[in-house]
Amino acid sequence: MTKQLIVATGNPGKLKEMQAYLADSGWELSLKPEELEIEETGETFAANACLKASQTAKATGQWAIADDSGLQVDALDGAPGVYSARYARNDAERIARVLSELGAEINRQAQFVCVIAIASPDGEIVLQSEGICRGVILHAPRGTRGFGYDPIFYVPDKQLTFAQMTPQLKRSLSHRGKAFTALLPQLAKLSPES
Repeated sequence: MTKQLIVATGNPGKLKEMQAYLADSGWELSLKPEELEIEETGETFAANACLKASQTAKATGQWAIADDSGLQVDALDGAPGVYSARYARNDAERIARVLSELGAEINRQAQFVCVIAIASPDGEIVLQSEGICRGVILHAPRGTRGFGYDPIFYVPDKQLTFAQMTPQLKRSLSHRGKAFTALLPQLAKLSPES
């Protein structure tokens, strides 16, 4: 029996990525209703993930999953942080803004953070996990894969940016991958009937 999880996103790409992580879990994902708009008013990734999961679950009366993620640059006091997606109008402008704010800064340490939350149909948060991937912000974009800040986020161990990695490699290293790895054993114990 497959179990339904409503994903608190209107983005089919995100749904596809999440489904890949949950491939053997017995959970089937579907997008939230288009008319359901949830404002991300939280100050942290965890607060936003919980807000989205809880409101989606209550609105649909079904189990819901949400994630919130973003880039934190050490020298920018953790910016763009929860505003990563809203830092500028599009990916190219967001990258340009981060590079311009960093300028010639020597400390280019950064991390991607992802928090995932799962809510039961009454809106209660029953599971939460976090994944972090450390890296360095390059002076110029490299690679054509991925999205968002991927072309400037360099992982020294692999000597590649997220945008240069195969999807499989990125999944195994990324903040989202780590958050799902932490979530899966907990999710296996979760029975939607309970």
